[in-house]
Formats: sequence, C-alpha cells, structure tokens
Amino acid sequence: MTQNPNYYNLHNVSHQHLSDHLSELVENTLSDLVNSKCIAIEDEMDVSALNLGMIAAYYNISYVTVEVYTLSLKERTKLKGLLEVVSSSAEFETIPIRRHEDALLRRIYDRVPVKLERADFEAPHFKTFLLLQAHFSRLQLPPDLAADQVLVLEKVLNLLSASVDVMSSSAWLSALGAMDLSQMCVQAMWETDSPLKQIPHFETEVIKRCKDAGVDSVYDIMELEDDRRNELLQMTPAQMRDVATFVNSYPTLDISHELVKGEYTAGAPIILQVSLARDADEEDDGDQNVVAPFYPLKKLANWWLVVGDPASRQLLVIKRVTVTKSLAVKLEFTLPKGTHSLKLYVICDSYVGADHDIGLEPIEVLEGEDSDSDEDMDSDEDE
Repeated sequence: MTQNPNYYNLHNVSHQHLSDHLSELVENTLSDLVNSKCIAIEDEMDVSALNLGMIAAYYNISYVTVEVYTLSLKERTKLKGLLEVVSSSAEFETIPIRRHEDALLRRIYDRVPVKLERADFEAPHFKTFLLLQAHFSRLQLPPDLAADQVLVLEKVLNLLSASVDVMSSSAWLSALGAMDLSQMCVQAMWETDSPLKQIPHFETEVIKRCKDAGVDSVYDIMELEDDRRNELLQMTPAQMRDVATFVNSYPTLDISHELVKGEYTAGAPIILQVSLARDADEEDDGDQNVVAPFYPLKKLANWWLVVGDPASRQLLVIKRVTVTKSLAVKLEFTLPKGTHSLKLYVICDSYVGADHDIGLEPIEVLEGEDSDSDEDMDSDEDE
C-alpha cells in the first residue's frame, strides 16, 4: 500500500491514513458479511460464523454467491430456476466474453431446451447458462468455447454442493433437484435422457435397441448374458472394453437401515442407523474414479444421505459421505407429534440411475417436550 497508494485509492501514506484506511476496510467487510448473514457480531467485538458463512468457507466460494443462493432459491425451485441461479454465481463473472461471439451463442441458444425471459448474450452468467446446457446436450463447440465450458465445469460441482447445503438449511426436500443437476454435470446428459446414455458408445440406436428389449438401466446391462449383450450392442471389442470399464465402475450399493427403537416423543432425537456397502469386485481396489468421458476432472463418487418427508416436502437430516468399501452412518433428527411416513434417499453425485429411495416404517411420535425441530439443519460434511 505504501509503494502503490493510487491502486488502493489512498491520497496519503502517513501512518494515520493507512490505519484509517485499513480500519474502514475491516469495518466495511464485516458489515458486508453481516448483511449477507455469513457472520454475527455481538457487543461490537465478538465475531461468530453463521451457517451461510460456514458453507461459503467450506466450499471456498464467495459470500456474494451464498447470499444470491439464499435470496433466489425457493422451496419450489425447479431445474430451470436452479440452472439460472447457479449460472449467476460470482465465480462465473470471469468467464470471457469475446467480440463477435454473440452470433455463435445465439445458434447454441436455438438448440438448447431451457430458455430465459431475457437473453443477454453479453453477460457471463448467460453464457455460463448456455455452456451448461450445451454440455448436457453434448453439442460440439469450437475450441475457445469448449475451453470456457471446461472453466465452468471445473467450478460448478462445488457450487451445486453449496446450493444443496443452502436449501437443506431451510429444510427443503427440493435440495434433491440440485443433486440431480450434479449428476447431469458429471455425465453430460439431461435428467430426461435414458441412464444408458452415460455408458460409452451408447448412441441413440443402441439405446433404442436396448429399450425395445426391455433393457432400461445400467443394472440391466450388467445382468445380460454375454451372447445377448453382444447381439444387442453390436460393438467392436475395443468399444466393449470401454463399456465393461464403465459398468464395472458403476456403483452397486447394498443399503440396510434400522431405526433405534424406543418411545419417540416430539422434539426428542430419533436415530436412524444406515449401513452402506459397495459391491466391489476383488480386483477393484485400485481406481475409484468415476468414469465420465465428458467431465474434464478426475472425481470420486460421493453420496448424499437424506431423510425427508415426501408429503410435506421437508428435509429432516442430510449427510454427505464417500463409500470406498463399507460405511456405517448415524442420522439424527426430530419430529413433531403424529404419525410420519418418511423416506431415506441415497443419492449419488456422479452417476445417473444409481440412487435409492427407501420408505421407512411409519414413525409414531407422542406428545413431548416442545422443541424447535429445525434446530440443527447444518449439513454435516464427512468427506
């Protein structure tokens, strides 16, 4: 600051000026963080992190982004809204806008399904919105746009995880939509596409042959006899090896769960024990990376465990885990008085069609000490 005062809008480099400038900088920064509900300040001295601040710090993203998510994401936000909100993250402000690029972006816009009320071909957030859709549609892009798309994909999963946490903080089960979007980003496909599309070389005609034969999921492909598989896929040995690599990496989870027995009372903790085990082959100890030919980075598959009430669209507890071989997880939540039909959702962040939603036995909750059921909705991160 003393060497280059103009850069910092300083007109003087005396000790007093520097001190005043830094004090003002600290105060303005703290007040921004308070306004965006990232921190709380008590007695003008004690600074403590709030949930949104912890989310921003955990994912190393801008407090502006977390504030945008809080203001823009709603309980009923669907795919289009999620795409729009995540594209408007501060992290994408640096996506370059080149001269004469708008004609190309217009052509892409004509070919992607999700439209906005106002298309702004000069704005980084709109370009991000288009590049993500081009990725799901697997459109061929010229080199400079393809490079921009890689920049977007390198950042987007972190931002989606943060949006899951922001929605979970409001106890919204619609956070599941952001998890679907994470799968779409890794496998470069739309949620309406067949799960078979993520397998290498599964072009439209192969998928159609499989569908006509009643083969709809990756698990169906696993169970086919070799002759039947060859007849359906009609691929070269090299292509079949790629298919085998993908199918062998595709996660088969064995899930068991048990409610810790007892008399459940309103506001008192209820514990669900969940055991997860990967049905991994013996030789599968080495590479745990996700097979995703269209995703530019190496990635391990993570899972979100969610207990929710489908009727009220309430999310009760969420935990994010990585399952290498097996894992035991304890999920703790509270419920108001009454009978509750809950579901356990086990959602993958990397593969389409590997999710589970499991109905739990109805839980009868009696009158008890009154308590705030949303008391601790922080997302536990168990990487």
